[in-house]
Amino acid sequence: MSNHNEKYEKLAEVIREHREQKGALMPVLQAAQNIFGCVPLDVQEIIADGLGVTLSEVYGVATFYSQFSLQPKGEYVCGVCLGTACYVKGSQKVLDKLCSELGVEVGQTTKDGRFTVQATRCLGACGLAPVMMINDEVFGRLTPEDIPDILAKYRAS
Repeated sequence: MSNHNEKYEKLAEVIREHREQKGALMPVLQAAQNIFGCVPLDVQEIIADGLGVTLSEVYGVATFYSQFSLQPKGEYVCGVCLGTACYVKGSQKVLDKLCSELGVEVGQTTKDGRFTVQATRCLGACGLAPVMMINDEVFGRLTPEDIPDILAKYRAS
């Protein structure tokens, strides 16, 4: 589905299928996320118009649920835990180092589209605090000094 217009046609089809249903917004947003890889503002506007709801309602749902992204995510999504155990053990410094190494702020994706930085809630690995995940790989007991070597591994692949 590489064609730009095909994606919008698919979205229009999904909106038509769900338009009459109660609670259509969630399934339509989920479909849009699958089609586009994110739900940018123009897609939110199409959904609002198509379902007869306000843009603020669409935006509210899209930003409330973490499954939705307003911008395309990178090939590698780097999530640094800011839960209590990690935070107390210095995860903010790890996150700051990650951002400075990649030249982006939290929530942003590098210009080459390879890395997205996120601050996350508890990842459930408190015994390894501070923790970072890159896609499905967990890195624990981190210090800011560990970040360049970890990134080098992903940059090389």
